[in-house]
Amino acid sequence: MKRLYVIVFLVIAATAALGLAIAEHSGYVLVAYKSFRYESSLWATLAVIAVLWLLFWGIKVLVELVMTSTGVVNPWSRRNRSRRVQVAIEHGQLDLAEGRWASAQRHLTRAAEAERQPLLYYLGAARAANEQGQYEESDRLLERALERQPQAELAIALSHAQLQTDRGDTDGALVTLQAMHERHPRSVQTLRQLQRLHQQRGEWSAVIRLLPELRKDKVLPPAELAELERRAWGENLSLAAHREEDGTVGLQSLKRAWEQLTSAQRQEAPLVLAYAEQLRQLGAQVEAEEVLRTALKRKYDSHLARLYGLVRGSDPARQLQIAEGWLKEHPADPSLLLTLGRLCLQTSLWGKARDYLESSLRVQRNPETCAELARLLAQLGDTERSNQLFQEGLGLLDERLLAAPLPVAAKV
Repeated sequence: MKRLYVIVFLVIAATAALGLAIAEHSGYVLVAYKSFRYESSLWATLAVIAVLWLLFWGIKVLVELVMTSTGVVNPWSRRNRSRRVQVAIEHGQLDLAEGRWASAQRHLTRAAEAERQPLLYYLGAARAANEQGQYEESDRLLERALERQPQAELAIALSHAQLQTDRGDTDGALVTLQAMHERHPRSVQTLRQLQRLHQQRGEWSAVIRLLPELRKDKVLPPAELAELERRAWGENLSLAAHREEDGTVGLQSLKRAWEQLTSAQRQEAPLVLAYAEQLRQLGAQVEAEEVLRTALKRKYDSHLARLYGLVRGSDPARQLQIAEGWLKEHPADPSLLLTLGRLCLQTSLWGKARDYLESSLRVQRNPETCAELARLLAQLGDTERSNQLFQEGLGLLDERLLAAPLPVAAKV
């Protein structure tokens, strides 16, 4: 409020001073040029200048208003073009997220052609075209993106490889990724996509060759990398076991693959399990028993113990004796009890086999145990209990069967 009083006071003082100046002396202005002559007082001249300036300023404001309103109305004005591009971006991104591929492609292509940094819009449009099966158009959009932003070659190539994978062209995707890996060897995303593609194609040897780079560049978290490494070597053992050599499936190929593992890896239970299982399937039962026995002596593992009951060593009685030694420290392991029951079946110890299998079922209801005990009871003449166990085992194989409605029995 005080500031208002001060402003009013200053305005009054200025007006009074101006009035005194005008009253004291009116001044004189003369402008002459050839035949033009202008004469007036100083204050009148200043007033004319002020009016002319106000008139010029008013015309300028009016022109700007007209131009602005014309821009709003004119569909080809810069303002409207910018607004249309923004609308295309918003609609295109929404359509892409919600799977309206044709609309997304149309909007994002329009946005890409109008924007100075069009990469994301071209990639989105290419994906939308790919989803519609328009593979040539998808590739054309990616080529256009490369023309507009050549510095984004890696990003465009990675998107291309993913689109090739999505359309089932894994060979093309592999060529693309390998080319990018050569040009950008430290690209984490390139390594990640290569690993996934090799894994999808079942090329576990290639995954194994990538492991050092995956570890060096920290492409995966340590736990995920360790799990991938175990799976890759396990799958590689399986592939080696089924690789034909000289017209036969080679046991030697499997052993060579096993020898390629480090000493620490040959002590990991999942890899020991994979190796022993392949030995068993190839008929090398004695070697499988030796591998499992050595691993279980070093460190007990329930999965290895279960497989131990499925292999036939050179001395089944001694095999049973060794397994019973593990029972002292693991009396409640259902897998070990199942293995003991199976080993007793191999040595024709029917009563003992029945006891071990019954004990395993008391700890855990398992379809394998049900089947083994049902087979034994059928041979011993207890067909009623045998049939019950077969039915129970069938249900345990897939509990979803129990939830499915059964047909109503027809009335005779």
